[in-house]
Amino acid sequence: MQVGTGVIFYRVPAFPAVETLLAEARRLGLSPWWEVDDLIFSASDYRANGNLDTLGSKDRAQLLFGVRLFRSCLLACNGGIASTRALARAMRRAGMAHVAVIENALDRQTLALAAQILAAPPARPGHGGEIRIVYGSGTNTHDADFRHAAPGILAAMQAEPRLSLHIIGELSIPESFQALGARVQHRPGLDFAGYMGLLAQADISIAPLEPTVFNDAKSAIKFLEAGILAVPSICSGRDAFHAVIRPGENGLLAETEQDWCHALLRLAADAPLRRQLGQQARRDVLARFSPDAITRTQVEPVFGRIPPPGPNPQGLRVLCANLYYAPQSFGGATVVAEETARHLSRQPHTWVSVFTSRPDLPGRGGAAVRYVAHGLDTLAVSIAPGADPIAAIDNAEVAQEFTRWVEATRPDIVHFHAMQGLGLGCVRVCMEKAIPYAITLHDAWWLCARQFMVQGDGRVCSQAPIDLRLCQICLPQARYLQARQDLMHAALQQAALLLAPSESHRALYVANGIPPARIRVNRNGFAWPARPRSPRPAQRMLRFGYVGGADNVKGYTLLRRAFESLARDDWELVLVDNTLNLGLRSLHAQAWRVRGRVEVVPAYTQAGMDDFYDGLDVLLCPSQCHESYGLSVREALARNVWVVTTRAGGQAEDVTDGVNGTLIALDGRAETLRCAVESILASPTVRAYAANPDRARLSTFARQSAELGQWLREAAGKAHDPAAGQNAPPSRTGEMHPARY
Repeated sequence: MQVGTGVIFYRVPAFPAVETLLAEARRLGLSPWWEVDDLIFSASDYRANGNLDTLGSKDRAQLLFGVRLFRSCLLACNGGIASTRALARAMRRAGMAHVAVIENALDRQTLALAAQILAAPPARPGHGGEIRIVYGSGTNTHDADFRHAAPGILAAMQAEPRLSLHIIGELSIPESFQALGARVQHRPGLDFAGYMGLLAQADISIAPLEPTVFNDAKSAIKFLEAGILAVPSICSGRDAFHAVIRPGENGLLAETEQDWCHALLRLAADAPLRRQLGQQARRDVLARFSPDAITRTQVEPVFGRIPPPGPNPQGLRVLCANLYYAPQSFGGATVVAEETARHLSRQPHTWVSVFTSRPDLPGRGGAAVRYVAHGLDTLAVSIAPGADPIAAIDNAEVAQEFTRWVEATRPDIVHFHAMQGLGLGCVRVCMEKAIPYAITLHDAWWLCARQFMVQGDGRVCSQAPIDLRLCQICLPQARYLQARQDLMHAALQQAALLLAPSESHRALYVANGIPPARIRVNRNGFAWPARPRSPRPAQRMLRFGYVGGADNVKGYTLLRRAFESLARDDWELVLVDNTLNLGLRSLHAQAWRVRGRVEVVPAYTQAGMDDFYDGLDVLLCPSQCHESYGLSVREALARNVWVVTTRAGGQAEDVTDGVNGTLIALDGRAETLRCAVESILASPTVRAYAANPDRARLSTFARQSAELGQWLREAAGKAHDPAAGQNAPPSRTGEMHPARY
């Protein structure tokens, strides 16, 4: 249901598990339908079915108990689908206002089987004068139906000795037929192919049904099975048979004992008429009941036409894939992925969907969940914790869900962001389906098995280019590094577009074999403050902030050692614990042994960002890796907050030492950071700092997304067409309905 635009509950009772599915369908906005091809939701009509008398009391009680559950499920849905006109009328009487009739069709396997049988008709044993009647009863619930026609059938067989009766399936044959001896044959327990093979040997097919409302609701499937084999049929005068049989042209109808006897004797005496009726029945069945015919005349008016395969001609469809996405807005790369997706979706003739991971949700198991975030359809998949590191490189389970989402959203291009955990299998799906894809190289995951090029002891790895022999020393247990590198390079080489968030990060990938012309710099953006910065209280102690979390790679341990070694107490430090938003805690201020004040706060939202930075004088970013960009640095610079950062790649590119921040060496020494903090505490420059003179050169989300949208169109082979339709999905089957957690 997560990847559907509609859902049909076919012959489903309202068990508790089904009620859960109905609730999920409503959450997804799918307007569920309830479909059936038997009158199993009306107790009064069901009791009038004489075939119930052939069942034991226990089976009969179970069937009647199920009627209430079927009716409950029907009425819990938004619409009903009936296979016959009479069944539709019964649904309306039960209280369902919106009912569509979609008749039973012949499936493609049956059509192929019939064509095979007709191409090589089976040999029929017996004497040449035999005229064979075939009745397929199926189950043991058709005794009353056969009894309705039995006197007429028996009379015809007594009058015409060439007639024989072949019964396929379970049936209690009346004792009166015993006098006919071998002219009555009973073959229970055949599979469908065997049944069709015997039906093809018939001269006449019969479909008797007793005159009840229950049987009036039945479909004309027996006529269809015989007709596709060009076998003429005699059927009871129930509503569905009246709707398809033109007596004397493509079949015969019989109601009374005399009708059945007369019809059988008429066909027995006229071989040309049998051939004429059978051939016309085949033509009618193919014209009206093939899958294509039913789809065109009955399904499409209800559900709309399925758009043809291939790219959307009316605009650009982008599928963005990132490890995290709202409500798991976890980390700077996620914020960038969210904002670029939102800005892209606002561009003319552009539709964006999202693929991501999800948190553990009660009652969901490992199932994917579709919802709407920032107005965009999102499919979130479960990633098992502690997954095998080798299997996680590809992650076949995630790739399977990604395939379903790709087939549902039909993107013109896929934009991959942070893919660790989601795996390369998603990229492989794009390759197999010939969908162009772009990769934003947020970090070094595509090059380094540790993702950030930081060694096990926390020291930065300075390799450029990377030598796998040194990597093997860093990860001695990882014997798959060469295979991993081959897979990663293949994915990068097949990309239609490679993007780096900074010049320094682009240089890292160029140093590792990616041709310079293949990587474009798409500088990460940020959100401008919604209001001017509030004046800093004159008496407030200098307040530092840190947003990197508990990771050593972000410099957390170094930060703690630096502040614990400070000999003064005229400062405050605010630590952002972004795991608090997930119901966890990773930072514990009470464990610090410091003279100043340390406070732990949850991660700020976009709406609360200005308030957060108003409370800071200095943002500390002592990262111990070659950062690809550094969103928090730009957020602070845009809000006139002084920044202290290591010379860590893209993170430092917009910081000018002594002008809008302080640059320190990437040396892993707490003393280096402590000296910078002490210098700031002793200097009046930062206390008097009011405006960043280099704000204008910062790249915003709007600027980044405008550039990205143009490049994605080029990579997808799409030029902007101002004559395209309105900025809405081009067909009802191509759009998803609102859904929430």
